Amino acid sequence: MARGDTQATEPIPDGTLSTAPAQPRRVWPWIVAFAIVAVLAVAAWFAAEAIARQIVTGVVRDQVRTQLSLPADHPVDVDVAGAVIPQLISGSIDDLTIASDDVTLGGVTGDVTVTAHDVAVRGTGEMSGATATVSLDESQLRTLLATVEGFPADTVGLAAPNVTMSIDLQLFGVSIPVGVALAPSAADGAIVLSPAAFRLGESEVTADALRSQFGGLADIVLREWNVCIAQYLPSGVTLTSVEVTGDVLVADFDVDGAIATDPALQENGTCA
Repeated sequence: MARGDTQATEPIPDGTLSTAPAQPRRVWPWIVAFAIVAVLAVAAWFAAEAIARQIVTGVVRDQVRTQLSLPADHPVDVDVAGAVIPQLISGSIDDLTIASDDVTLGGVTGDVTVTAHDVAVRGTGEMSGATATVSLDESQLRTLLATVEGFPADTVGLAAPNVTMSIDLQLFGVSIPVGVALAPSAADGAIVLSPAAFRLGESEVTADALRSQFGGLADIVLREWNVCIAQYLPSGVTLTSVEVTGDVLVADFDVDGAIATDPALQENGTCA
C-alpha cells in the first residue's frame, strides 16, 4: 500500500455490538421475599402476644379466685393495657384491671373493680399503687346498713343522688312514717349518710318543722349515720368517695402500693 493511503479497517465480527437496551436487575423477587418475611414476623408476634396475654390473665384470674375464696367457675375479668410481651420483658405490668361481680368481703357482697399500676411480674411483687371501686345495689346496701345499730335497713332505697329510708315516729300512740333522703359522703374512711330532705306523709317538710312537731323524737331522723367499713377491708385500702349513681351506690378507694408486700396493710382494719 502506498504511503499516505488510509490503512484499511478490519471488519467487526457480527454480534459484537448490540443496539438492544440493557436488561434491569430483577429485584422484585427480593421485595416479595422481604414482604413475606415481614408478614410472618408480624403474625408470629401477634401469636406470641396472644399466648402471653392468655397466660398472664389466666394466672391473675386463678390468684384472684384463690385469694378471695371464689368458686373455680366464678367470672373474673382481667385486662392488661397495652402489649404484654414488652411489659413482661421490662419486669412490670403498667396497668392491670380486675373486675368481678358479687364478691363477698366480710359478709358484705358487691361488684368490685381494681386497677393496679406498675405491677411487678417477678421478685417482690411490688406495685406503685391502685384504685378500686365497689358497687352495691339496694339489697347489698341493706345488708351493709343492717350492721349499723338502730338503722332501719329494711326500708332502704336508692334514689340518685341520695339513699332513702323511712322511720316511724310515735306521737300520742300513733305511728307516723317519716321519709328521709340521706346524702352519702366519705369521711375518715367511713361512709357518712347526712339527712338532706324529709317527707311527712305526702308533703316535704323541714328539719325545724319536724323538731317543732316531734321534739326530741325527731333526733332519730335528723342525725347523721356513720357506716364504718374498715373491718371489711385491708388496712391499705382507704375510702375516698361515695355517691349514688343510677340504681347503685358506688364507693371509690385508694390502695397503698405497699399492700403487695406489707403484711400489716393486708390485715383488715378495725372500727372504733
